[in-house]
Amino acid sequence: MNRRRFLSIAVATLATPRGAQAAVWEGRAFGAAVSMRLEGADPARASLTFDRLVTEIERMEQVFSLHRDSALTRLNRDGRLAGPPPALLEVLALARQVHDLTGGAFDPTVQPLWQALATGGDQQAARSAIGLCRVQIDAREIRLAPGQALTLNGIAQGWAADHIAALLRAEGYGHALIDMGEMAITGPRADRTPWRVTIAGTEGQVLREFALRGGAMATSSPRGTLIGAGQPHIVGPRAPLRPRWQTVSVTAPHAALADALSTAFCLMDRASITRTLAVCPGAEIALLA
Repeated sequence: MNRRRFLSIAVATLATPRGAQAAVWEGRAFGAAVSMRLEGADPARASLTFDRLVTEIERMEQVFSLHRDSALTRLNRDGRLAGPPPALLEVLALARQVHDLTGGAFDPTVQPLWQALATGGDQQAARSAIGLCRVQIDAREIRLAPGQALTLNGIAQGWAADHIAALLRAEGYGHALIDMGEMAITGPRADRTPWRVTIAGTEGQVLREFALRGGAMATSSPRGTLIGAGQPHIVGPRAPLRPRWQTVSVTAPHAALADALSTAFCLMDRASITRTLAVCPGAEIALLA
């Protein structure tokens, strides 16, 4: 079961608190189901807000998507991108921070290896291109080393959820849940109770129900999607770095951080995870299975 779809269903089936109105938008972005739920919101105002946010989601897809023409796909195609969008620079800066915090386990340059595993390509050649330190990044240009390509699927959806949450807070929506595959929450539900988020395993079984009043949560399941000859879709930058965990859920103040950490932690042992969390204030393991 796709974790994004499951979480969307779990949220959509919540009963609205008595006396509170709820506005819900559901659609697709970054190749997956996404949703926004605003509790205690005037329906007419919420509809206008959704229209603006859908435009903003479209703008973010034009930067990060691997499923359509975007700044990221042009960078991967050409090996360089002049005048990169500020959002791309911001996400790459965070990616470098998490790369360092996780001892290199989080590395967006695994995209050629992912592609080789998915299509039966040359894995050795793909692995030789890995190395985030070889990507040159500044406000004027991003330049990849020969053979490199990036995937931001382990961080961009979280960043997008954070961005939408920030826009909603600025408009006074204090009881909103944004599900871009990674969840960001602007505050508790309209009746002041926490949001109940269900974490599912790779077979769709319920592993844990978690209560959130704010912040963010992300879940990664390496075998939730298989590529090529039954390979987990989360791949390590170094041989033989393979997933150690079936499901990892992380809570953090921001969804981008939770997203990146949950991805990296799939490849890390418990001691390494503990060391990383010690330097990430507010980040915690919700599930390690």
